[in-house]
Amino acid sequence: MSFIFDGFVLLTWKHLVMYCIGFMLIFLAIKKEYEPSLLLPMGFGAILVNLPLSGVLNQVLPGVGEVSGPIQWLFETGIAASEIMPLLLFIGIGAMIDFSPLLSRPVFLLFGAAAHFGIFAAITLSVLLGFPLRDAAAIGIIGAADGPTTILVSQILRTEYLGPITVAAYSYMALVPIIQPFTIKLLTSKKERRIRMAPVAGAEVPKSIKIVFPIAVTIIVGFISPTAVSLIGFLMFGNLIRECTVLDSLSEAAQKNLTNLITLLLGITVSFTMQAEKFITVQTLMIMALGLFAFVFDTVGGVLFAKILNIFLKKKINPMIGATGISAFPMSARVIQKMALKEDPDNILLMHAVSANVSGQIASVAASGLVLSLIFQHL
Repeated sequence: MSFIFDGFVLLTWKHLVMYCIGFMLIFLAIKKEYEPSLLLPMGFGAILVNLPLSGVLNQVLPGVGEVSGPIQWLFETGIAASEIMPLLLFIGIGAMIDFSPLLSRPVFLLFGAAAHFGIFAAITLSVLLGFPLRDAAAIGIIGAADGPTTILVSQILRTEYLGPITVAAYSYMALVPIIQPFTIKLLTSKKERRIRMAPVAGAEVPKSIKIVFPIAVTIIVGFISPTAVSLIGFLMFGNLIRECTVLDSLSEAAQKNLTNLITLLLGITVSFTMQAEKFITVQTLMIMALGLFAFVFDTVGGVLFAKILNIFLKKKINPMIGATGISAFPMSARVIQKMALKEDPDNILLMHAVSANVSGQIASVAASGLVLSLIFQHL
């Protein structure tokens, strides 16, 4: 009967720490409603994979041989072998995005580029702290502020830190309503935050433009950064399904059924990388700090870029708009609108913020593709 207590004998303090992390993620998902569709399965999965002799992982049983564990199988099949899970999620995300605000204000693409400065700042700092270039690049991708992109690029780079990188990415995405206001207030004056921007009047974006846009973006990015074709291609394919208007049922399925299913599976699958022995390290704490650094400098890059533009513009841009160039859509746009109303109850910046925020979706994928291209040239 001693086998009944084998699990307790093998229990370590690291397992207990992982249980606490799992409970914390579940708490944030349920009580605070921070990215619940991912943090909840990740939290529960973190508990599952850290139960000693857990059946969710591959193990060898006496008289039976090796038995496949479902979470390990999902990880090895859906992420390690093919990266298909995050790619399928990109189809759903693309189907949910309306690029019309950006197409009517293409200048806001600049904010998407500026607000991803955090990626390259974090890569540089990671290298200075001693991380190998491959791992430093994966850590820097946290600054993409895009969970699926972070998972996909980290796996392509074969970093051993996929678990902490994923936890950092989704945790800080959920904390955008806290991180961005704090950073913006450090960089701007009350007068700047009260700047009003006239609403942009314009005709409805033609259907033909909406259809050509995802195709054109895929081709352009494909030639500039071939390694990003899968990233941008699946995203734009989902958007094309949405905009062609002849596949409404597929568009709806991609937005709801596909996205919900893949998100659910992705969260619990990524928990495979949260096994105590690999997760509880000094490097994990460093990655969490570097992830916060990346998010803060995303906001810094966008805000400072807007302030620089204002030096040359007669009609000033509210510098808070620059912060919405990150990929956390539509959360960042909502945060900026809330801040604007707090400073001036009549200041409506939402459409400007949404335009920049949509550009962040494209910029995060383009920046990630650029990082992959640069890294593979030096490996």
